[in-house]
Amino acid sequence: MTLTSLSNDEIIFAYTRADALSDGVLVELSDQMVSEAGIKVKVAVTRAVWDDYLWPPYLDDLPGQSAEGRTWDLLWMFGCAARRSRHASTIHFRVLFVTMEESGSITTDDVLLKAVCGPGDEGEPVITIMLPWED
Repeated sequence: MTLTSLSNDEIIFAYTRADALSDGVLVELSDQMVSEAGIKVKVAVTRAVWDDYLWPPYLDDLPGQSAEGRTWDLLWMFGCAARRSRHASTIHFRVLFVTMEESGSITTDDVLLKAVCGPGDEGEPVITIMLPWED
């Protein structure tokens, strides 16, 4: 029995983090806000997190709400969870978001999110925040 080296295999296709950001599958959060939240690596959220919770279509109809404030809440709660789970590469945490129901009534949602720390395109650590069923 002989072992063959995988190093000679040709990569047919690779979808990079840069591709996902360019395509809008991921949305990179402001470096300044991420830094102010005490996070030292780049952070992106999935399109679903962005569209459903950070910048939902009804945002202008929610008094006292802004995408910046909602993003800060997300980063703050992530930071708290990360400090409790120092060496985990995947962290689940909750954020309370003001939302609007289809009827137009304003409510709050206790949203479970998942943050994954992994390598970026150049091997650098990056964080991606997503809904629990996303990967």
